[in-house]
Amino acid sequence: MAAGSPLPPLSRPQLAEARRVRAVELFEEGVSNAEVARAVGVCAESVRRWRRVWEKDGASALRRRASSGRPPKLDDSQVEAVRTALDHGAQPHGFEADLWTLERVGEVVARVTGVVLSRASVWRLLTGRLGWSLQRPERRAVERDESEIARWVSHEWPRIKKGP
Repeated sequence: MAAGSPLPPLSRPQLAEARRVRAVELFEEGVSNAEVARAVGVCAESVRRWRRVWEKDGASALRRRASSGRPPKLDDSQVEAVRTALDHGAQPHGFEADLWTLERVGEVVARVTGVVLSRASVWRLLTGRLGWSLQRPERRAVERDESEIARWVSHEWPRIKKGP
């Protein structure tokens, strides 16, 4: 990231870990559970549970662990290759309109990485790992002529509205 640029927002797991780390700092200073709960913005029961874990296994036990689920089909370099390909738009990939659909993104992912993803996996890739959101295109004719519409509204519509 360039110097002076804002940091990206923390993800939920990162934010939760930051709270636990702050709680450990406060435990080490001798702060009460109720004060820790107020300081980090969680309920007192969470703080009591964290303190038990901290006392038994230390601060490292409150750190985030790698997910234990199935590893993602695309590694970080493949995701960046997909991001770069998608940033060029849909038309350079041979699609008629410059509009991304799940099917089109899936085709590009397969071309770029050789990995075939389901529609649901493409959606998770777009929203989770790439940070994209659903955008619906405006339904507007390409041939739309704003000046002709303005002329019709100002001249034809009043004539029609008045009647014969």
